[in-house]
Amino acid sequence: MALLMEHQFRQLPADRQVETRPFLEAVSYLPPFFDCLGSTIFAPIKADLSGNITKIKSIYDSNPGRFKTLQQILEAEKEMHGGEWPKVGATLALMWLKRGLKFIQVFLQSLVDGEKDENNPNLIRVNVTKAYEIALKRYHGWFVQQLFKVHPKYLQIFFYTINVL
Repeated sequence: MALLMEHQFRQLPADRQVETRPFLEAVSYLPPFFDCLGSTIFAPIKADLSGNITKIKSIYDSNPGRFKTLQQILEAEKEMHGGEWPKVGATLALMWLKRGLKFIQVFLQSLVDGEKDENNPNLIRVNVTKAYEIALKRYHGWFVQQLFKVHPKYLQIFFYTINVL
């Protein structure tokens, strides 16, 4: 956990503009957090976070002066992509990254609150399911929702299969 505490998000400035570089530096320390949990069920979430961070970083790296804030990236992509925006590029990656961060927040809060399956107190399925229901479910189609409902582990198999294809 020391890894996460060393790299905290900065306070939001008065102009509410989030600087891209410090934001990317802070979120880049989140994917390794899932390795600490020791469960492969988090592999799809870790991969999704990493992929979204990479997409945003590639836009930022293309012109750091122009994309100093996340808002500048969003505005440039809105102008560039027109009617396809916000369903493309770094904007889409940022939306999914935000959803992933919400998943992490709800998951950790559920653990802190002591929520657990009384029949299997060592399993975190209750916490993962709650986080999925609150943070991600509404953005997934029926098929992915059913996979998750049957058993969260099947999500890992599904996402792995998609990545291989």
